[in-house]
Amino acid sequence: MRKLIVTEFTSVDGIAEVEKLPGVSWNDEMQRFKEDELADSGAMLLGRTTYEIFAGSWPNETGDFADRFNALPKYVASTSLKALDWKPAELLQGALPEAITELKQGSGGNIYVHGSLSIAQELLRHGLVDRIRLLSYPGAVGQGKPLFPAGEPVPLELISATPFSNGVVALEYAPVIARS
Repeated sequence: MRKLIVTEFTSVDGIAEVEKLPGVSWNDEMQRFKEDELADSGAMLLGRTTYEIFAGSWPNETGDFADRFNALPKYVASTSLKALDWKPAELLQGALPEAITELKQGSGGNIYVHGSLSIAQELLRHGLVDRIRLLSYPGAVGQGKPLFPAGEPVPLELISATPFSNGVVALEYAPVIARS
């Protein structure tokens, strides 16, 4: 069974708007983190906005990482998009929880949610997220779009925490599923 993994860049106060994050220099440790994700990834799950941003830039990138990233199957959750130009890509049909449950039962490696906060939040609410991988930037933003919305507790178990030399910390969590 495939795992669904949410991967985000956040501030220490949980804001996941990349443009608001404190400036740090991208370094080899961060690159290795993303290379490891790519090696583990069998597909991407993206919302409309993230898909459009990625489709507007990644096809123009070159090099081994870009080639492998561009070649990944992309599943797009959108009710407004009718066609997908960044291939291979497929629009998900029906309700998101059911579509993701079916995807997770397939083969082909883990599915990574990049950005796409509303998608990540909905999947967390439905207990469909197996791991959360964060690059936590050194600083608090104070306001913006949080990864975890206010009033919706998400119990997490820390799997790993790795500080990088530029102040960023790589964190991996597993959501704790309540047992009745």
